[in-house]
Amino acid sequence: MDVTVLGTGAPAGLPRPGCSCAACATALGADARAATSVLVDGVLLLDLTPGVAFAAVRAGHSLGGVRQVLLSHPHEGPAVEVPAGLPQPVRVPDGRELTLLTGQRVRALAMDAGGTGYAVTGPGGQRLLYLPPGGAPAGLAAGLAAGAKPVVPYDLVLTDVVGRPDALARLRAAGAVGPGTDVVAVHLDHDVPPGGEVRRRLAAAGARAVPDGTTLAVGAYAKVPEVPRRTLVLGGARSGKSVEAERRLASFPEVLYVATGGSRSGDTEWAARVAAHRERRPGSWRTAETCDLVPLLAKDGPPLLIDCLSLWLTDAMDAVGAWDDAEWASGGERALRERVRELTCALRAARRTVVAVSNEVGSGIVPATASGRRYRDELGRLNAAFANECEHVVLVVAGQALVLRG
Repeated sequence: MDVTVLGTGAPAGLPRPGCSCAACATALGADARAATSVLVDGVLLLDLTPGVAFAAVRAGHSLGGVRQVLLSHPHEGPAVEVPAGLPQPVRVPDGRELTLLTGQRVRALAMDAGGTGYAVTGPGGQRLLYLPPGGAPAGLAAGLAAGAKPVVPYDLVLTDVVGRPDALARLRAAGAVGPGTDVVAVHLDHDVPPGGEVRRRLAAAGARAVPDGTTLAVGAYAKVPEVPRRTLVLGGARSGKSVEAERRLASFPEVLYVATGGSRSGDTEWAARVAAHRERRPGSWRTAETCDLVPLLAKDGPPLLIDCLSLWLTDAMDAVGAWDDAEWASGGERALRERVRELTCALRAARRTVVAVSNEVGSGIVPATASGRRYRDELGRLNAAFANECEHVVLVVAGQALVLRG
Protein backbone atom coordinates (compact mmCIF):
# COMPACT_ATOMS: atom_id res chain seq x y z
CA MET A 1 0.00 0.00 0.00
CA ASP A 2 1.45 3.37 -1.07
CA VAL A 3 0.50 6.60 0.66
CA THR A 4 1.30 10.00 -0.84
CA VAL A 5 0.97 12.95 1.51
CA LEU A 6 -0.12 15.69 -0.89
CA GLY A 7 -0.05 18.20 1.96
CA THR A 8 1.20 18.00 5.56
CA GLY A 9 0.11 21.34 7.01
CA ALA A 10 -2.68 22.58 9.23
CA PRO A 11 -6.06 23.32 7.57
CA ALA A 12 -4.95 26.93 6.91
CA GLY A 13 -1.61 25.76 5.55
CA LEU A 14 1.89 26.87 6.53
CA PRO A 15 2.63 29.72 6.22
CA ARG A 16 -0.83 30.92 7.13
CA PRO A 17 -2.21 33.54 4.74
CA GLY A 18 -1.73 37.01 6.20
CA CYS A 19 0.22 35.80 9.25
CA SER A 20 3.40 37.72 10.07
CA CYS A 21 4.76 35.46 12.84
CA ALA A 22 8.39 34.31 12.71
CA ALA A 23 7.43 30.68 12.06
CA CYS A 24 5.33 31.61 9.03
CA ALA A 25 7.98 34.02 7.76
CA THR A 26 10.58 31.23 7.69
CA ALA A 27 8.32 28.44 6.36
CA LEU A 28 9.93 28.39 2.94
CA GLY A 29 10.83 25.71 0.42
CA ALA A 30 10.39 22.22 1.86
CA ASP A 31 9.06 23.77 5.09
CA ALA A 32 6.07 25.34 3.30
CA ARG A 33 3.10 23.01 3.72
CA ALA A 34 -0.34 22.84 2.13
CA ALA A 35 -3.33 21.62 4.13
CA THR A 36 -3.03 17.90 4.85
CA SER A 37 -4.46 15.56 2.23
CA VAL A 38 -3.53 11.92 1.66
CA LEU A 39 -3.75 9.76 -1.45
CA VAL A 40 -3.83 5.99 -0.82
CA ASP A 41 -2.88 3.68 -3.70
CA GLY A 42 -4.17 6.31 -6.14
CA VAL A 43 -7.78 5.26 -5.39
CA LEU A 44 -8.63 6.71 -1.96
CA LEU A 45 -8.33 10.40 -1.06
CA LEU A 46 -8.43 11.37 2.61
CA ASP A 47 -9.47 15.03 2.95
CA LEU A 48 -10.22 17.26 0.00
CA THR A 49 -8.26 20.52 0.21
CA PRO A 50 -7.82 23.57 -2.06
CA GLY A 51 -5.47 22.85 -4.94
CA VAL A 52 -5.34 19.12 -4.27
CA ALA A 53 -5.34 18.21 -7.98
CA PHE A 54 -2.27 20.39 -8.63
CA ALA A 55 -0.60 18.96 -5.52
CA ALA A 56 -1.12 15.47 -6.94
CA VAL A 57 0.41 16.48 -10.28
CA ARG A 58 3.44 17.99 -8.53
CA ALA A 59 3.87 14.69 -6.69
CA GLY A 60 3.72 12.76 -9.98
CA HIS A 61 0.18 11.43 -9.53
CA SER A 62 -3.24 11.88 -11.05
CA LEU A 63 -6.57 11.90 -9.24
CA GLY A 64 -8.22 10.23 -12.22
CA GLY A 65 -8.26 6.83 -10.50
CA VAL A 66 -9.76 8.03 -7.19
CA ARG A 67 -12.88 6.04 -6.33
CA GLN A 68 -13.61 7.41 -2.83
CA VAL A 69 -13.07 10.77 -1.12
CA LEU A 70 -13.41 10.82 2.67
CA LEU A 71 -13.43 13.86 4.93
CA SER A 72 -11.99 13.74 8.44
CA HIS A 73 -13.06 17.20 9.65
CA PRO A 74 -15.30 20.07 8.56
CA HIS A 75 -13.65 22.50 6.15
CA GLU A 76 -13.64 26.09 7.42
CA GLY A 77 -13.61 28.98 4.98
CA PRO A 78 -14.79 29.17 1.37
CA ALA A 79 -16.23 26.02 -0.17
CA VAL A 80 -13.65 23.74 -1.75
CA GLU A 81 -14.39 22.94 -5.36
CA VAL A 82 -14.55 19.24 -6.22
CA PRO A 83 -12.28 18.63 -9.22
CA ALA A 84 -13.98 17.18 -12.28
CA GLY A 85 -14.14 13.40 -12.21
CA LEU A 86 -13.80 13.06 -8.44
CA PRO A 87 -16.66 11.47 -6.48
CA GLN A 88 -18.45 13.69 -3.99
CA PRO A 89 -16.61 13.71 -0.64
CA VAL A 90 -18.35 12.04 2.30
CA ARG A 91 -17.69 11.48 5.97
CA VAL A 92 -18.17 7.90 7.18
CA PRO A 93 -20.18 7.54 10.41
CA ASP A 94 -18.13 6.43 13.44
CA GLY A 95 -17.71 2.67 13.61
CA ARG A 96 -18.84 2.09 10.03
CA GLU A 97 -16.59 0.08 7.70
CA LEU A 98 -16.51 0.21 3.93
CA THR A 99 -14.62 -1.84 1.36
CA LEU A 100 -13.44 -0.41 -1.93
CA LEU A 101 -13.62 -2.51 -5.08
CA THR A 102 -9.84 -2.18 -5.31
CA GLY A 103 -9.46 -4.09 -2.02
CA GLN A 104 -8.81 -1.37 0.58
CA ARG A 105 -10.90 -1.59 3.76
CA VAL A 106 -11.65 1.60 5.69
CA ARG A 107 -13.02 1.84 9.23
CA ALA A 108 -14.16 5.15 10.73
CA LEU A 109 -12.95 5.86 14.27
CA ALA A 110 -14.61 8.17 16.80
CA MET A 111 -12.48 11.08 18.02
CA ASP A 112 -12.48 12.88 21.34
CA ALA A 113 -12.53 16.37 19.82
CA GLY A 114 -14.73 16.14 16.74
CA GLY A 115 -13.78 14.84 13.36
CA THR A 116 -13.29 11.27 12.19
CA GLY A 117 -10.21 9.09 12.09
CA TYR A 118 -9.71 6.43 9.42
CA ALA A 119 -8.02 3.06 9.79
CA VAL A 120 -7.14 1.76 6.33
CA THR A 121 -6.09 -1.82 5.60
CA GLY A 122 -4.53 -2.46 2.22
CA PRO A 123 -5.09 -5.54 0.02
CA GLY A 124 -1.81 -6.97 1.35
CA GLY A 125 -2.75 -6.44 5.01
CA GLN A 126 -0.68 -3.28 5.60
CA ARG A 127 -2.33 -0.95 8.11
CA LEU A 128 -2.55 2.85 8.10
CA LEU A 129 -4.11 5.14 10.72
CA TYR A 130 -5.01 8.70 9.75
CA LEU A 131 -6.25 11.13 12.41
CA PRO A 132 -7.79 14.60 11.91
CA PRO A 133 -6.19 17.80 13.25
CA GLY A 134 -6.48 18.17 17.01
CA GLY A 135 -8.02 14.72 17.45
CA ALA A 136 -7.24 11.56 19.41
CA PRO A 137 -9.09 8.22 19.29
CA ALA A 138 -11.89 8.10 21.84
CA GLY A 139 -11.99 5.13 24.21
CA LEU A 140 -9.11 3.12 22.71
CA ALA A 141 -7.20 2.56 25.97
CA ALA A 142 -10.44 2.13 27.93
CA GLY A 143 -11.48 -0.72 25.65
CA LEU A 144 -8.25 -2.56 26.35
CA ALA A 145 -8.61 -2.02 30.09
CA ALA A 146 -12.01 -3.68 29.92
CA GLY A 147 -10.43 -6.84 28.51
CA ALA A 148 -10.89 -6.20 24.80
CA LYS A 149 -8.82 -7.98 22.17
CA PRO A 150 -5.22 -6.66 22.07
CA VAL A 151 -4.54 -4.02 19.44
CA VAL A 152 -2.10 -4.86 16.63
CA PRO A 153 0.35 -1.99 15.96
CA TYR A 154 -0.24 0.03 12.81
CA ASP A 155 2.47 0.12 10.17
CA LEU A 156 2.03 3.86 9.53
CA VAL A 157 0.33 6.54 11.63
CA LEU A 158 -0.38 10.04 10.31
CA THR A 159 -1.35 12.30 13.22
CA ASP A 160 -1.07 15.74 14.76
CA VAL A 161 2.01 14.95 16.85
CA VAL A 162 2.77 18.57 17.78
CA GLY A 163 -0.77 19.68 18.61
CA ARG A 164 -1.91 16.46 20.31
CA PRO A 165 1.10 14.54 21.67
CA ASP A 166 -1.29 12.84 24.09
CA ALA A 167 -2.96 11.14 21.10
CA LEU A 168 0.33 9.40 20.37
CA ALA A 169 0.64 8.55 24.07
CA ARG A 170 -2.80 6.91 24.03
CA LEU A 171 -1.94 4.88 20.93
CA ARG A 172 1.30 3.71 22.57
CA ALA A 173 -0.54 2.76 25.76
CA ALA A 174 -3.04 0.70 23.77
CA GLY A 175 -0.37 -1.02 21.66
CA ALA A 176 -1.56 0.63 18.44
CA VAL A 177 1.87 2.27 18.05
CA GLY A 178 4.85 -0.02 18.55
CA PRO A 179 8.62 0.28 18.12
CA GLY A 180 8.34 -0.43 14.38
CA THR A 181 5.46 1.96 13.66
CA ASP A 182 6.37 4.81 11.32
CA VAL A 183 4.80 7.92 12.89
CA VAL A 184 4.62 10.86 10.49
CA ALA A 185 3.45 14.27 11.68
CA VAL A 186 0.74 15.99 9.65
CA HIS A 187 -1.48 19.06 10.23
CA LEU A 188 1.72 20.98 11.07
CA ASP A 189 0.98 24.56 12.07
CA HIS A 190 2.98 27.62 13.08
CA ASP A 191 3.08 26.70 16.77
CA VAL A 192 6.64 25.39 16.32
CA PRO A 193 9.39 26.89 14.18
CA PRO A 194 9.95 24.93 10.95
CA GLY A 195 13.15 23.27 9.83
CA GLY A 196 15.53 21.79 12.36
CA GLU A 197 13.43 22.68 15.40
CA VAL A 198 10.33 20.75 14.34
CA ARG A 199 12.48 17.78 13.31
CA ARG A 200 14.18 17.78 16.72
CA ARG A 201 10.90 17.91 18.62
CA LEU A 202 9.37 15.15 16.52
CA ALA A 203 12.44 12.92 16.86
CA ALA A 204 12.15 13.21 20.66
CA ALA A 205 8.64 11.78 20.29
CA GLY A 206 9.75 8.98 17.95
CA ALA A 207 8.13 10.69 14.95
CA ARG A 208 9.25 12.49 11.81
CA ALA A 209 8.07 15.03 9.25
CA VAL A 210 8.23 14.66 5.48
CA PRO A 211 7.89 17.26 2.70
CA ASP A 212 4.62 17.64 0.82
CA GLY A 213 4.41 15.17 -2.07
CA THR A 214 6.33 12.38 -0.31
CA THR A 215 5.21 8.82 -1.09
CA LEU A 216 5.49 6.31 1.76
CA ALA A 217 5.40 2.54 1.29
CA VAL A 218 3.28 1.28 4.18
CA GLY A 219 4.91 -1.66 5.93
CA ALA A 220 8.26 -1.17 4.22
CA TYR A 221 11.24 -0.51 6.45
CA ALA A 222 11.55 3.10 7.50
CA LYS A 223 14.19 4.56 9.75
CA VAL A 224 11.96 5.24 12.74
CA PRO A 225 13.57 7.98 14.86
CA GLU A 226 15.13 6.52 17.97
CA VAL A 227 14.01 8.31 21.12
CA PRO A 228 17.11 9.36 23.08
CA ARG A 229 17.44 7.28 26.26
CA ARG A 230 19.22 9.89 28.39
CA THR A 231 18.79 13.65 27.99
CA LEU A 232 20.02 16.60 30.05
CA VAL A 233 18.17 19.90 29.65
CA LEU A 234 20.10 22.92 30.92
CA GLY A 235 18.97 26.52 31.23
CA GLY A 236 18.74 29.59 33.38
CA ALA A 237 15.82 30.79 35.48
CA ARG A 238 12.54 31.01 33.51
CA SER A 239 14.35 29.98 30.34
CA GLY A 240 11.75 27.30 29.52
CA LYS A 241 13.93 24.34 30.45
CA SER A 242 11.21 22.49 32.40
CA VAL A 243 8.70 23.01 29.58
CA GLU A 244 11.27 21.65 27.12
CA ALA A 245 11.84 18.57 29.30
CA GLU A 246 8.11 17.93 29.68
CA ARG A 247 7.54 18.37 25.95
CA ARG A 248 10.08 15.63 25.24
CA LEU A 249 7.96 13.08 27.12
CA ALA A 250 4.46 14.38 26.30
CA SER A 251 3.84 11.58 23.77
CA PHE A 252 4.49 8.77 26.26
CA PRO A 253 1.60 7.21 28.20
CA GLU A 254 3.34 6.89 31.57
CA VAL A 255 6.00 9.11 33.07
CA LEU A 256 7.34 9.28 36.62
CA TYR A 257 7.98 12.93 37.44
CA VAL A 258 10.67 13.10 40.13
CA ALA A 259 10.46 16.39 42.03
CA THR A 260 13.66 16.90 44.01
CA GLY A 261 12.49 20.12 45.69
CA GLY A 262 10.29 18.42 48.28
CA SER A 263 7.64 20.39 50.18
CA ARG A 264 8.22 23.65 52.02
CA SER A 265 5.71 24.21 54.80
CA GLY A 266 4.28 27.74 54.86
CA ASP A 267 5.98 28.88 51.65
CA THR A 268 3.00 29.96 49.52
CA GLU A 269 5.15 31.11 46.59
CA TRP A 270 6.83 27.70 46.37
CA ALA A 271 3.46 25.96 46.63
CA ALA A 272 2.18 28.08 43.71
CA ARG A 273 5.21 27.06 41.61
CA VAL A 274 4.63 23.37 42.35
CA ALA A 275 0.91 23.68 41.54
CA ALA A 276 1.66 25.35 38.20
CA HIS A 277 4.04 22.53 37.26
CA ARG A 278 1.49 19.86 38.18
CA GLU A 279 -1.32 21.55 36.30
CA ARG A 280 0.47 21.53 32.97
CA ARG A 281 1.55 17.88 33.21
CA PRO A 282 -0.63 15.10 31.72
CA GLY A 283 -2.98 13.43 34.19
CA SER A 284 -1.45 10.00 33.50
CA TRP A 285 1.93 11.06 34.92
CA ARG A 286 2.84 10.10 38.48
CA THR A 287 4.89 12.25 40.86
CA ALA A 288 7.55 11.21 43.36
CA GLU A 289 9.03 13.82 45.71
CA THR A 290 12.49 12.49 46.49
CA CYS A 291 16.21 13.11 46.11
CA ASP A 292 16.98 9.39 46.27
CA LEU A 293 17.59 9.02 42.55
CA VAL A 294 19.94 6.02 42.43
CA PRO A 295 17.26 3.37 43.25
CA LEU A 296 14.87 4.90 40.69
CA LEU A 297 17.51 4.79 37.98
CA ALA A 298 18.25 1.16 38.81
CA LYS A 299 14.61 0.07 38.36
CA ASP A 300 12.85 -0.77 35.11
CA GLY A 301 9.77 1.26 34.41
CA PRO A 302 8.31 4.22 32.54
CA PRO A 303 10.45 7.24 31.64
CA LEU A 304 11.80 9.41 34.46
CA LEU A 305 11.65 13.18 34.35
CA ILE A 306 13.98 14.55 37.05
CA ASP A 307 13.38 18.19 37.91
CA CYS A 308 15.89 19.21 38.97
CA LEU A 309 19.55 18.30 39.58
CA SER A 310 20.20 21.72 41.11
CA LEU A 311 17.92 20.93 44.05
CA TRP A 312 19.35 17.40 44.28
CA LEU A 313 22.77 18.99 44.72
CA THR A 314 21.48 21.31 47.44
CA ASP A 315 20.15 18.30 49.34
CA ALA A 316 23.41 16.39 48.84
CA MET A 317 25.49 19.33 50.05
CA ASP A 318 23.24 19.66 53.09
CA ALA A 319 23.79 15.98 53.87
CA VAL A 320 27.61 16.17 53.77
CA GLY A 321 27.92 19.49 55.58
CA ALA A 322 29.31 21.25 52.54
CA TRP A 323 28.33 24.72 53.73
CA ASP A 324 30.76 24.60 56.63
CA ASP A 325 34.39 25.13 55.63
CA ALA A 326 35.76 22.80 58.31
CA GLU A 327 33.35 19.95 57.48
CA TRP A 328 33.99 20.44 53.78
CA ALA A 329 37.74 20.13 54.27
CA SER A 330 37.52 17.21 56.69
CA GLY A 331 35.51 14.86 54.45
CA GLY A 332 32.51 16.73 53.08
CA GLU A 333 34.09 17.30 49.68
CA ARG A 334 35.07 13.64 49.36
CA ALA A 335 31.57 12.53 50.40
CA LEU A 336 29.93 14.79 47.82
CA ARG A 337 32.21 13.50 45.06
CA GLU A 338 31.15 9.95 45.98
CA ARG A 339 27.44 10.86 45.81
CA VAL A 340 27.91 12.40 42.35
CA ARG A 341 29.87 9.33 41.22
CA GLU A 342 27.08 7.01 42.42
CA LEU A 343 24.50 9.11 40.57
CA THR A 344 26.38 9.15 37.28
CA CYS A 345 27.15 5.42 37.49
CA ALA A 346 23.45 4.74 38.05
CA LEU A 347 22.59 6.89 35.04
CA ARG A 348 25.10 5.02 32.90
CA ALA A 349 23.53 1.68 33.84
CA ALA A 350 19.89 2.84 33.62
CA ARG A 351 17.72 1.00 31.10
CA ARG A 352 14.75 3.36 31.28
CA THR A 353 14.38 6.67 29.44
CA VAL A 354 15.63 9.60 31.54
CA VAL A 355 15.17 13.34 31.01
CA ALA A 356 16.82 15.52 33.66
CA VAL A 357 16.67 19.28 34.18
CA SER A 358 19.41 21.41 35.71
CA ASN A 359 20.31 25.07 36.06
CA GLU A 360 23.21 26.46 34.08
CA VAL A 361 24.97 28.91 36.42
CA GLY A 362 28.29 30.72 36.64
CA SER A 363 27.93 32.91 33.55
CA GLY A 364 27.07 36.04 35.52
CA ILE A 365 27.94 37.64 38.86
CA VAL A 366 30.39 35.77 41.08
CA PRO A 367 28.64 34.86 44.38
CA ALA A 368 29.73 37.03 47.31
CA THR A 369 30.08 34.14 49.78
CA ALA A 370 32.39 31.16 49.89
CA SER A 371 29.43 28.77 50.21
CA GLY A 372 27.74 30.38 47.18
CA ARG A 373 30.89 30.02 45.10
CA ARG A 374 31.22 26.40 46.27
CA TYR A 375 27.67 25.60 45.17
CA ARG A 376 28.25 27.26 41.78
CA ASP A 377 31.42 25.25 41.22
CA GLU A 378 29.89 21.94 42.32
CA LEU A 379 26.81 22.43 40.14
CA GLY A 380 29.08 23.03 37.14
CA ARG A 381 30.94 19.82 37.92
CA LEU A 382 27.69 17.88 38.39
CA ASN A 383 26.24 19.15 35.10
CA ALA A 384 29.42 18.19 33.23
CA ALA A 385 29.52 14.70 34.79
CA PHE A 386 25.81 14.09 34.12
CA ALA A 387 26.03 15.40 30.55
CA ASN A 388 28.93 13.04 29.88
CA GLU A 389 26.54 10.09 30.38
CA CYS A 390 23.73 11.48 28.16
CA GLU A 391 23.16 10.92 24.46
CA HIS A 392 21.39 14.28 24.19
CA VAL A 393 22.26 17.56 25.91
CA VAL A 394 20.18 20.69 25.28
CA LEU A 395 20.68 24.26 26.46
CA VAL A 396 17.50 26.37 26.63
CA VAL A 397 17.98 30.12 26.20
CA ALA A 398 14.98 32.49 26.04
CA GLY A 399 12.72 29.53 25.29
CA GLN A 400 14.89 28.32 22.40
CA ALA A 401 16.51 24.90 22.63
CA LEU A 402 20.11 24.72 21.44
CA VAL A 403 21.36 21.18 20.86
CA LEU A 404 24.79 20.70 22.42
CA ARG A 405 24.94 16.95 21.81
CA GLY A 406 22.72 14.55 19.91
